[in-house]
Amino acid sequence: MPNSNTVASEQLDYPFLLLTHIVCADQQIHSEESKALRELAKQARIGRNTLEEMEKILVQDEHHLCLKDVASKVPLAQHSESMRQILAIAYVDGFFSPLEREIIEQVAQIWNWSEGEIELFIEEAEGFTAKRSIKDDNNQSELSLGARLLTGAESILSRSLVSKLAALAPESVGQQIEKLQREILLAGPEYDEAIQQCAAIANEDYKFAEVALKLAYAALFNLGKNIQLSLEEIKCKTNGKGKATTAKEVAKQLKDTSKSLSTEIIKEIEGVRESLRAKQRALNHFSIAFMGKTKAGKSTLHAIITCGGWDAIGTGMQRTTRLNRVYEWNNIRIIDTPGIGAPGGKTDEEIAQSVIEESDVICYVVTNDSIQETEFGFLRLLKEKAKPLIILLNVKQNLRDSRRLEYFLKDSNKLFAMEGKSGLDGHIRRIREYAKKHYTNDYFEIIPVMLLAAQMASEPEHKKIKDKLFKASRVQDFLDSIRESLVKHGTIRRSQTLLGSTVGAVEHPYNWVTQQAEVYKHLTDTLKNERRNFNNDVQKTQQYACDLLLQEIEDIFQEVLNAVPDFAEDYWDATEYEMNLGWEEELKYIGFEERLQIAYEETSQEFNQEVQQALEEIGHELQLVIKLSGGNLRFYEQDVGIFDRNFMRIGGTVLAIAGTVTSFLAFPIGISITIVGGVIGMISGWFKSRNQKRREAVQKISNSLISQLESNEKDILKQAKSNFTNSCDHVASSINTYFDELIQGLDAIAIHLEAAKSKLSQTDNYLNRAYAKRIIDWCCEQYEPLTDESIHKTIATVKRDFGRSIHIQTKSNCKRRKSLDKINLILEEDVSIQSLKSSK
Repeated sequence: MPNSNTVASEQLDYPFLLLTHIVCADQQIHSEESKALRELAKQARIGRNTLEEMEKILVQDEHHLCLKDVASKVPLAQHSESMRQILAIAYVDGFFSPLEREIIEQVAQIWNWSEGEIELFIEEAEGFTAKRSIKDDNNQSELSLGARLLTGAESILSRSLVSKLAALAPESVGQQIEKLQREILLAGPEYDEAIQQCAAIANEDYKFAEVALKLAYAALFNLGKNIQLSLEEIKCKTNGKGKATTAKEVAKQLKDTSKSLSTEIIKEIEGVRESLRAKQRALNHFSIAFMGKTKAGKSTLHAIITCGGWDAIGTGMQRTTRLNRVYEWNNIRIIDTPGIGAPGGKTDEEIAQSVIEESDVICYVVTNDSIQETEFGFLRLLKEKAKPLIILLNVKQNLRDSRRLEYFLKDSNKLFAMEGKSGLDGHIRRIREYAKKHYTNDYFEIIPVMLLAAQMASEPEHKKIKDKLFKASRVQDFLDSIRESLVKHGTIRRSQTLLGSTVGAVEHPYNWVTQQAEVYKHLTDTLKNERRNFNNDVQKTQQYACDLLLQEIEDIFQEVLNAVPDFAEDYWDATEYEMNLGWEEELKYIGFEERLQIAYEETSQEFNQEVQQALEEIGHELQLVIKLSGGNLRFYEQDVGIFDRNFMRIGGTVLAIAGTVTSFLAFPIGISITIVGGVIGMISGWFKSRNQKRREAVQKISNSLISQLESNEKDILKQAKSNFTNSCDHVASSINTYFDELIQGLDAIAIHLEAAKSKLSQTDNYLNRAYAKRIIDWCCEQYEPLTDESIHKTIATVKRDFGRSIHIQTKSNCKRRKSLDKINLILEEDVSIQSLKSSK
């Protein structure tokens, strides 16, 4: 957390620090921007403490003042002028980036400006973009857009900024930046023609890239919106109390899953948006990104090319910034990244991702004294984005020793020899071996150089031998390679960046959506199949439980029936009251009602447990589907945990909705003993012996009770079977309703995923066809404007394994002027071209 107390607040110029933040808005520090900012500070007489804080912001020091700290300290009276100043910086390149707008909106929010106020300022700035020909009365040269925005501003800072904006404006950048040390790179009509062709190609290609990325954005945005709408539809189902509860629980079940999908969709959308921003930055320049481990010679290399920055060489402080440095000249743009593998900075992957989208060529610097396989893992990202690669092998030798320098200059070729004890062949073979594992092929070029020799060639003490040193360094080989990339292959390199590699920005969400669609379809199919099995199992379980209950009831009644003869013998001469009490006691002793109730409860519990177990098995099955589907793909790891948690509790959730069998059973017991009174009346008589009376009474009591019990048993068995069956059917129906809703929810998500997949696939094909047209034109050394009509006229089909191969089928024969080997080497993909006519 930046500490605003580290600098005395009264000594800081906060409007100037606000300008520094806007310069860093796009996460890149342009060399001319930082240079102009420092000159501006000098002209505006900015104090030392402010300059120190400016440097902290530029290098993103962990103790730098954050935007909120700075903006909140700008005096109220200076808000309007400060806003014009930062808008001037934002619009200086003619493009108001989303990141710059985000910072400006943050500042407006900190100042409690309304949306209307900030929009007025932005509209004012945008209005100037249509009037770029306005001249300043006191200056014969055309004012830049930013300078015009500040016309009339009164502060020293604004007046100084007006004079410096010309140094930042793109129309004068080429005149302000120093030329390359080797003029050959930028010399001659061949270069000028190549630049013009690159510009024409880039502008046409960008239009296709912009359309494609916006289509991808729309597909992902609509996917997220449609998933949410589907959940809302489930929640709104109110056809009956039971169904409403079920829908609510299903929506709850899918909520976490939907939330996880939405989170991933937002990430994919942001990836697409960042890709579009990168294409916008790449539009006007042929871009080369320098990457390499700290102390590999990367800083030396860019110092050689830009003729500056020597003070940072050899200090071990190459990674003093967390942002990329940008250098431009004559439409060539060098992006200098922080050193890979250094502690306290970005990860290798973050560094690569920060430049990969906007670069036409990646130059990776390695040294011969330390070649480790771990250095090349990030090349996977380059291949995922189909980026051309040049590996610069910096041969290290201590030429500061005068004897070694003399020996080197006598025969510099020995240092670059392939064979021998200290030959480079082994190093180059290891580089190819390691790189190929991650880059798929070995089409890339490896150029050995000695950067120290080139550095020494610029030093005053070696002025007499500078030409010899530079020639011996072989840096010219690298410069020639860059020239060849631009002059000979610049147009196709531009198309690789703006069309070919943009496919990767669409392919990533496409692969993710495809995998999600497969998972959800598998889930739905599994759930449908498991539901069928569940229904069969429930029917069998229900029948078994019902039979068990009826058998238990029969056994209980049989025990009561067995007790009747003894009861009749014991109570044949009892009074009606005594007989009733005796019968009640007998039933209690047998536990008649209690045992019937227990039979109901135990049977229903056993049924419920069987259903619970079956549901949990379904939950585990769904978990297994998720894990098997997501285990090998990193896109789905987060979702696996959410599904695990949801489907682990599926049994309890469903039974909670359905209710248990026990709660639906009414105990159907009512044993009448009124027969006993009638029996007493029937056995009275004066002329019968006591024994005869006893036998008749016992017989009649037994017959009457047995008849009553058998009738009651029949009624209870019928009622128990009906109640138990109805209760089981209700549970099964509720569970099926739940599964119907869940399947519909999963189906809806799967359908939306398939729709998004189809849209992304069409977008992918749209870009690949445009890229294929550029490849055909380049192979045939012809040019025609890239339009939908020209693509349709030329390209039949395109099949591409992104980053590895592309198969192009044309509608007519094309006269290639380049061999396939040459095409593969330059495009760094396996290319095959076939005519539709020749394939018939």
